[in-house]
Amino acid sequence: MNAHTIFTNAVILPVSAEAPRWFRGWLAVDSEGKIAGLGEGEAPDSLPDDPIHIDLNGSILAPGFISAHSHIYTGGMRGVAHSDPLYAWVTQNSAMLAGADPETMYWLSRAGGVDHLAAGITSVYNFTQSRVICAFDYETSTLKAVKVNAPEFLTRQVDGVVDSGIRSVTSLRLDDEQLPEEEAFGAFDHVMKHLSENIDTTHPELNLGGSVYGAVQWSSSKRTAERERVLMDRYGITNQAHFVETAEQIEVQQSKFDWYDEAGVLGEGFAFGHFVHPTERMVDRVVETGTSMVWQAMSNGRLGSGIADVITLLDRDVTVGMGVDDQSCTDLTDPFENMRTGLFTQRAVHSDAAIMSVDKVLHLHTLGSAASIGVADKVGSLEVGKFADFVVVDPREPATGPIWDPIATYVLACGQRNLKHVYVGGSEVWSRTHPADSSDFAGEDGFTIEDVNRRADDAMIASAQSGGFEPAFQY
Repeated sequence: MNAHTIFTNAVILPVSAEAPRWFRGWLAVDSEGKIAGLGEGEAPDSLPDDPIHIDLNGSILAPGFISAHSHIYTGGMRGVAHSDPLYAWVTQNSAMLAGADPETMYWLSRAGGVDHLAAGITSVYNFTQSRVICAFDYETSTLKAVKVNAPEFLTRQVDGVVDSGIRSVTSLRLDDEQLPEEEAFGAFDHVMKHLSENIDTTHPELNLGGSVYGAVQWSSSKRTAERERVLMDRYGITNQAHFVETAEQIEVQQSKFDWYDEAGVLGEGFAFGHFVHPTERMVDRVVETGTSMVWQAMSNGRLGSGIADVITLLDRDVTVGMGVDDQSCTDLTDPFENMRTGLFTQRAVHSDAAIMSVDKVLHLHTLGSAASIGVADKVGSLEVGKFADFVVVDPREPATGPIWDPIATYVLACGQRNLKHVYVGGSEVWSRTHPADSSDFAGEDGFTIEDVNRRADDAMIASAQSGGFEPAFQY
């Protein structure tokens, strides 16, 4: 075993079918940032590389959370449209971004990545903000262009996420109805080239690939589904589409499902985000085609969208992941709260405390999420050969009482206050013991977490002010 660092004296939650639910033991990380070994009890006495030993003093070591559905640039809009449903909320978000330029999106994206890491999320499926700022048209149930930005509006978002240090799948909307077809495809190609030539040169380990930001819900014809299929085939990438998220105009939304089905898009490389209000036939087709679903429990509650029937999907062997969605419609990038919100609403709806277990909801926000976006071979569980992405959580600080079941305590009683360290590739990227302005967590360019957040706030306010929005005050 080639070990660079060994974490010892830990309560390990591997989230793996090949391992016990939990055990006391050790985990080794190699020089490439991957898990070299793990096991119960004491670590091996003699290792060839004389690794660094880090004693976790009985803390819980668990896989980093995966958000399989995030709009990572939205942290500057927390609290907006606080009592509005989806489409009104989307409209205000778009209006606040009308003044944004590529550098605005860089800082918002970088701050969002840092925010995810500080919450214990180590990999994210990120829906970039399209370079076409749109408003939702209620009469046609489509997106109408308000402003078209240069392709750098997209690539700078990619740069910001990478510079934050989080692993990411980059999701791009085609905008085929807002732009000439050639221009829409050209912008998509431009970002995919940026990922392969720039990001894979600088930080290949952080690039989990590209994906299509499915937009059929807001399109006027089946051509959008057909064009998305072209992109999936061209690049060998996945697709995740927001679909039947809200009860608003639900019959219009449901009628567009066949466009995806007829285009041959459904299958293992495709996921429906939200999927709160499907018909029985839609569910049948998801099951038959092996399509995945990604669940945003907190977001669905905040926007009054409804409660997804996750239990039926799981009972029918659909792959389900979880995402924290927008920071502006969950307002907390908190996977612990997202797990609990989902767990409790499912139990309440079914009047059955056994309908979903703590083990299952933890799986959904880690390995299930990784599987739903096609990266389960790299992240999502603690297994040899996967990236060493994990969190250290101390249930004693603050105290949660005696530990009768470690997974139950982790899911039901722990949270952000217990999160102590976050590791990506075996390297610490966030710690509660260091202040936000500590140089220990500065980016390669020297910007600290505090610097990043300040620049993101200033950029967000400047963009919103151009649309007539003023914050109540700024700290």
